[in-house]
This record gives sequence, C-alpha cells and structure tokens, in this order.
Amino acid sequence: MGKIFLGIMLGLILVPAAVLVWFRFGQVPVAVNDPPLPQEKLLTSVPLNARIDREAVKTPPVQVNEDTLVAGAHIYSDQCAVCHGFHGKPSRFGTHMFPDATPLWEKHHNGDVVGVSDDPPGETYWKVANGIRLTGMPSYKETLTETQMWQVSLLLANADKPLPPGAVSILNGETLPATPAPTVPDEKKPEEK
Repeated sequence: MGKIFLGIMLGLILVPAAVLVWFRFGQVPVAVNDPPLPQEKLLTSVPLNARIDREAVKTPPVQVNEDTLVAGAHIYSDQCAVCHGFHGKPSRFGTHMFPDATPLWEKHHNGDVVGVSDDPPGETYWKVANGIRLTGMPSYKETLTETQMWQVSLLLANADKPLPPGAVSILNGETLPATPAPTVPDEKKPEEK
C-alpha cells in the first residue's frame, strides 16, 4: 500500500515538473510549421463549438437581398480577403497560417459546400464578432457595426448560391468604386456609442 501511495505522489509531482521543463526549455510546438500537439484540434474545437452553440443568434436581424450581399462583398473585400482570398484567387499567406485561414470561396474537397456556407449565419456572425484565439481570426466588434457583421456573415452563408453581379465583381477582386454599405439609421460604430 505504501508503494502505491509513493507512486501516486511521485506521479503528481514528476508529471507537472516534466511539463514545466518542457515549456521552460522551448520544446512546445509553437511555430506555424511545427506539428500540432496531440489532440490539439479536439481540445480547441470542443469548447469553441459549445460556446458558439450557446451564444449564436439563430435568426439574423438583417434580410438577405441584393443590397445586403453587395454590402457584404465590400466588407469582405476590405476586411477578409487578405487572409481568406477572393473567388478564384486564394490568399497569398492564408495557407501559411496555423491553422490555415479557410479559403471562403472554394468548394470543399468532398462536395458542393463553398467556404462556410454549410454553417448557420449566426455561427459565422459569432466568429466575425468575437474572433477565435490562437488562429489569427480577429474580433470585429470594435471595427464593424452589427449590421456590417451580419452583411458579411449572410454573404458567406450564401457563397454556394448565385450572387448578384455587383457582389460577384467585388468577390472576383475587381476594383470598383466604393459604395457605402447600407446600415440601420440610428446605428453607430461601436467606438461612437
């Protein structure tokens, strides 16, 4: 019985000490080109998905129409394309991030889903608004209005459907004169509230 107790005590002391030594001497894979930690995807995706499921808005407060999709395309072009690429033009560095920045205008390898069009708009909105730690995905709560975040989220939710010609031009990376995105009349940017 004493040997079992001693073994448990040594395990409780030695395992954390070994982990601290591993951390202290820079052996943890933290560089983008390093292999992932064992079970890293599981450890990060389970709590992320649980939080999104708990907090995501189920019904968008913005209607899907041509104005919304064109406005979303302008926002996407200005804020998202540098990492996620344009239609037919992948990002130069999105594939060099860890994890890779999802190419939002390419079909998945196993079907007709384009980018995140299989995700509910509320899930995409949550990711745009809050960002995702340790991925390079920033939070846009302080940069975009709620309406603008919904516009780009609804655009991405409809990436697998025919889009208005104005939105397609923008998403093809063509330079167009900027048009202001329609907003709710009394809505102000977060920093102006």
